[in-house]
Amino acid sequence: MLLKQIKILLFTFIIFFTLLNSAKASNECFEGVSRSVFKFNMAFDSIVLEPVAKGYNKLPRVIKSGANNFTSNIATLLSIPNSLLQGNFKELGNATGSILINSTVGILGIFNPAEKLGFKPHKEDVGQTLGVYGFGPGCYYVLPILGPTTLRDSFGLVVDSFIDPFAHVTIRENEIFGISGNELDYFSVKGTGAIDFRSNNINNFDSLEKNSIDLYSSMKSIYLQDRQNKIKNSVSEQDDWGSLDN
Repeated sequence: MLLKQIKILLFTFIIFFTLLNSAKASNECFEGVSRSVFKFNMAFDSIVLEPVAKGYNKLPRVIKSGANNFTSNIATLLSIPNSLLQGNFKELGNATGSILINSTVGILGIFNPAEKLGFKPHKEDVGQTLGVYGFGPGCYYVLPILGPTTLRDSFGLVVDSFIDPFAHVTIRENEIFGISGNELDYFSVKGTGAIDFRSNNINNFDSLEKNSIDLYSSMKSIYLQDRQNKIKNSVSEQDDWGSLDN
């Protein structure tokens, strides 16, 4: 039975990666549906996310900074296994050092002393790891709430939940080193990270919306360029948007 499941899994991977490398990111899986989902996401942003982000911006700077540091510290956990898979031991050291210092001296990541000591890890995920191994992005589409993605990055998002230590102790309800959590912890942290990102980019979103002839195409271009920069760990090519992670 186990052998049969392994064969099915391997066959699925072969089909998936064949599709992945036969499609280009410039191609759309289903553009009409994606544009409809994009309109829904923009309405959700206008009604929910943007007002919350503007309220969040009114909080004292120390609270915003602490929330940003805390969510970034947890996000760095995913960089450890991905840096290892990429064979990037410099980034593995940066991520590990940052986590250890900020989680202890930085009081669970509320403060960021690791950065002052020179530890500035890149955020790495399975989608980036697959890109490093030469897998193309596959076709582009838009997910409800989560936003822009590609075939490769969607697959990576699922695998992330299996190798991310934070996902293991929350949504997968496992215990690591005596630490455990629940789904509420996971989605609270992810939600706070999304609000923090949106609050830091209110002007960027407004400017893009006002100046874009086709906002959908503009967001697609920004997302694909951002992902390519992340695969190359290209800091110099980063724009003013910060992290566009799902």
